[in-house]
Amino acid sequence: MSLWKKQVDLDAFNEMSKGTASDVLGIRVTDIGDDYIRAELDVERRTHQPYGLLHGGVSCVLAESLGSIGGALTCEDGYSVVGVDLNATHLSPVRSGKVIGTARPIRIGYRMQFWSIDIETEDGTPVCVARLSVAVVRVKKDR
Repeated sequence: MSLWKKQVDLDAFNEMSKGTASDVLGIRVTDIGDDYIRAELDVERRTHQPYGLLHGGVSCVLAESLGSIGGALTCEDGYSVVGVDLNATHLSPVRSGKVIGTARPIRIGYRMQFWSIDIETEDGTPVCVARLSVAVVRVKKDR
């Protein structure tokens, strides 16, 4: 049984992300399962830090994006989420290729949600583990 309360078409969602931080960095949502959401990111010059490695901040953007998308999809109509706290531990450096992030809920509450995000290389090497806390908020109609 799926935990999502909102349906998403992946192509439409990725199109909606045009011009955002996710788009600039090349983050692409690739899969939404019953209890997870997954995205990919190419490790290349625009995602590197000056020493040629995947920038830790880019891993954080990937993690927060996945947890926030997941959080929004679990909310009732009229509600969404905003990030409150992100903790990321960087485990392995990556110079090239692709990383894959997978977000799964730890706890879905009425006011707060907690998400676990694992980022790994295509061969399964752990790159970063993150935990995201988000607050559930009412969406204002004037925005």
